[in-house]
Amino acid sequence: MTVFKNPADSEIKSVLKRSKNIAVVGLSKNSERDSYRVAEYLIRQGYQVLPVNPSEDLILGQKVYKDLVSIPFRVDIVNVFRRSSHLPGVVEEALEIKPLCIWAQLGVIDEGAASAAVDQGVIMVMDLCIKVEHRRLLGETVS
Repeated sequence: MTVFKNPADSEIKSVLKRSKNIAVVGLSKNSERDSYRVAEYLIRQGYQVLPVNPSEDLILGQKVYKDLVSIPFRVDIVNVFRRSSHLPGVVEEALEIKPLCIWAQLGVIDEGAASAAVDQGVIMVMDLCIKVEHRRLLGETVS
């Protein structure tokens, strides 16, 4: 079995530069949670954050979608803040909307799910924080 490798920094940087809409699966309304702080950062950087959480209606002033397929426009990145055990299901649903990239946050890992995404031509980033990588590769563009 091949061990998954994340794309090269140049490809990750390209994805971050080309993307506008980021669906954040598992975004919490709790400002102390990592998902909230990362989404807040992404909004400050000029991205449209699309919260996905079946239990909420509004997070960070944004309309919350119950699932990915409910989002009525193009999603560039699906950013996953769910346990690793949920990643296969999230990837399966994400592949229905054909994003440019599926990004599983730090600690979220599933080799099979990653393979499924890559096999469908979707860029997969796994076990990395999008906020950390954005800062590292692009710098914080807005304070």
